[in-house]
Amino acid sequence: MDNLGNLEVITDIRSELGEGPVWDVRYNKLYWVDIEGKRFFNYDPSSGKLDEYTVGQRIGAVVPRTQGGFVAALENGIYSYDPAGNKLKEWSDTERNIPGNRFNDGKCDAAGRLLAGTMSTIGEAKAGSLYRFDPDGSVSLLEVGVSTSNGLAWSLDNRVLYYIDSNTQSVVAYDYDLEIGTISGKRTVIEIPREAGTPDGMSIDAEGMLWIAHWGGFRVARFNPHTGKQLQEIRLPAPLVTSCAFGGPALDELYITTAKVGLSESDLQQYPLSGALFKIKLPVKGIASVPFNA
Repeated sequence: MDNLGNLEVITDIRSELGEGPVWDVRYNKLYWVDIEGKRFFNYDPSSGKLDEYTVGQRIGAVVPRTQGGFVAALENGIYSYDPAGNKLKEWSDTERNIPGNRFNDGKCDAAGRLLAGTMSTIGEAKAGSLYRFDPDGSVSLLEVGVSTSNGLAWSLDNRVLYYIDSNTQSVVAYDYDLEIGTISGKRTVIEIPREAGTPDGMSIDAEGMLWIAHWGGFRVARFNPHTGKQLQEIRLPAPLVTSCAFGGPALDELYITTAKVGLSESDLQQYPLSGALFKIKLPVKGIASVPFNA
């Protein structure tokens, strides 16, 4: 895909570890996090207004709530966040007893439950897990032995959950029971060669194809999860591509987050847009994200 004339840089923010973009169709706003910056952003493209909120912990994901405010997957658990009062309230202390772990990516299913996973901050393999957080406050363990819990996406009929544990260089699929929020039948559907980078965040389009960010790969690539084949890719002027989400009033714009954490001074001179938020208009539309139903 030749995207050089179409790729835009949004705002002058250069995140240490930009991640987790999510488009709120109710207000036509984009939210995303800077994990190592311990902050998240609220961006209104129509006005250009950008709000920044500091949360004091590493923040893996932020999702809007139906009742207002946000739910955030932080280093020490899941919290609700009221931006008006800049107040965090603990929702679940899951994994607080594992000080070497933190939460990473998270998204809501079509019923408004939050799925979010953890990873080790000290390089311990298979120390993370994937959880489901229900609006009534209950917590369910869905998967264990995860090294770097990352991208989440559901098929168009909500019967399949696609999931990335980055260290496996693959995307797996589970049968998903939307009524009760359980997974089964794990199988690998996409394998990413190491030379293409490490699979990170992920989104799904209205044709059921997956868009996967490649950490260290300078790209977001579109895959067919039914065949495992790559269909096209967007090349970026930043090596550490972390995630992507469809947005815009027509959901035909792909917002892409990147990082600069760990890059050398010479790397940053060569790739000064590392950590930027990018946007590209696409001929395919995405699927509306779902707020946390509480």
